[in-house]
Amino acid sequence: MSWQVILWRAFGGAIAILAMQFLAGFGRMPLMLVPFATSIVLVLGTPDAEPAQPRALVGGHFISTLVGLAASYALGPSPWIAATAVGLAMCAMYFARSFHPPAGIDPLIIVNESLPWSFLFTTVLPGSLLLLFFALVWHNASRRGAWPVRWR
Repeated sequence: MSWQVILWRAFGGAIAILAMQFLAGFGRMPLMLVPFATSIVLVLGTPDAEPAQPRALVGGHFISTLVGLAASYALGPSPWIAATAVGLAMCAMYFARSFHPPAGIDPLIIVNESLPWSFLFTTVLPGSLLLLFFALVWHNASRRGAWPVRWR
């Protein structure tokens, strides 16, 4: 990989992180509750990897968040429930062919912070869709048809 490609991807990652910080502040969401920093690094830094594809990005965060919310509401906050929810989310992502390792943090945050169902619709879905759109524009600005490698 050329140094120009590395710099382009790193610059895109930095811009996406800056945008995430701005949107978190604008939405008054504590930055530690926004689960996208590692997704940004993965999707912008290794766009050809399977976990960096749209299905894995959006599906992984959606599935992991659902698992975390279900565990939190059914069983309440505890380290054991948080750990179990992460493991269940991993299984669910694999079975749905939407494995996105950074999404593993979602159930941990949700259970430990007792986040409401609205977290799915105010943070996780909009955030993953914004990252998807940003990556689509960013990667294809340098080379048409560069990303995604596959939609499914």
